[in-house]
Amino acid sequence: MTIYDIADLAKVSPSTVSRALNQPGRVSAATEARIRAAAEKLDFHVNPMARALPTGRTNTIALVVADITNPVVFGIVRGAERAAAKAGYTLVISESQESGAVEAATVARIAPAVDGIVLATTRLTDSDLAKLARRKKLVMINRAAEGIRSVEPTIRTGAAELLSHLVALGHEAVAFLSGPRDSWTSARRWEALLVEARQLGVSIFEIGPNSPTIDGGKAAFDRVSASPATAVIAFNDLLAIGLIQVARDRGVRIPSELSVAGFDDIFGAEFMVPSLTTVRVDLAAAGEQAIDILLAEIGVYKEVPELEELVSTLVVRDSTGPKVGP
Repeated sequence: MTIYDIADLAKVSPSTVSRALNQPGRVSAATEARIRAAAEKLDFHVNPMARALPTGRTNTIALVVADITNPVVFGIVRGAERAAAKAGYTLVISESQESGAVEAATVARIAPAVDGIVLATTRLTDSDLAKLARRKKLVMINRAAEGIRSVEPTIRTGAAELLSHLVALGHEAVAFLSGPRDSWTSARRWEALLVEARQLGVSIFEIGPNSPTIDGGKAAFDRVSASPATAVIAFNDLLAIGLIQVARDRGVRIPSELSVAGFDDIFGAEFMVPSLTTVRVDLAAAGEQAIDILLAEIGVYKEVPELEELVSTLVVRDSTGPKVGP
C-alpha cells in the first residue's frame, strides 16, 4: 500500500496524506484523523528506506558493543533504546567480539544504512575513529578521542571510595586485575586507583592483561595467589566473579582470606555468594545520554538535552572484609 491508496480512500490529495503522516499539525485534526483511519484500514506502514531517498535519513541508529553477552551491556542498551524510541528512531545493535578488526568490519558494513553510530567500549584505534567520524556522526561511551563527543562516567570518585574502603579494613597490598590490553576504560581505572593509592600510602600493583570474562578471572587466580595481595580489585565484575569462583574451588575463603571487588555493578553481582562489592555506574543513563548527543549531532534536536554528571559510587557487599593475619 502507498500514500496514493490512502489518498483514494480518504478522498484527499497524496500531498495532504504526506503532510498528515510526516508532519502532524499541518492539516486539520478531522482530516488527519480520516487519513490515519484510512492508513490503519489499509495496514499502511512507512518504509524507512524509501523515506531515506529524498530526506537522506533512515531514522536508524547503530549501537556497537564489545561483547553482547556481557551484562554490562544490558543497561547501556536499555537506556539507548529508550532515548532512540522517544525520538522515533530505531536502534540496531551489533557487537565487535572484543576485536578491533571485527569492529572495523562491522562498522563499515552498518555505516551506510544508519544516520549515526554509538560505540560502547570501542576497540578501534584513534586513527580509525577519526576516519569513521569524518564519514558518519559518531558518539562514544567509555572512550575519549580528540574531536569526538563521548559519555564518560566519572571513575575517580568510585575508585577512591573503593580503595579507601579496603584501606580502612586494614589492607596494605592491593592487586588490580586489568582488562584487555587495548581497553581504554581499564587504563583509566588503573590510573585512578594508582593516584588514590599514592595519596593513601598503600601498595597497589597490576596483574594483567586479562580477558574481561569469568574465565579471565579464573585464569588469573594463580597469579593472584602468588602475589602478596590481601585484596583484589578487578577491572570489571565478571573478572571478580571468576576469581571468586575458582578461589572457592581451591579452598580460599572470601573475604576472610582474600577480599575481592569489581566495577560496574552488573545484574547478578548482588546474588553472588558472597555478594560482590563493586563500583556502580549508571549504565542506562550513559546509553541514554549517548543517543541524545548523537541525535543533536544529526540535527534531530536543536541542542543536546541537559546532561547530568554520571558519578560512580561504591556499593559495599560481602566479598570484602578485614585483613586477617600479619
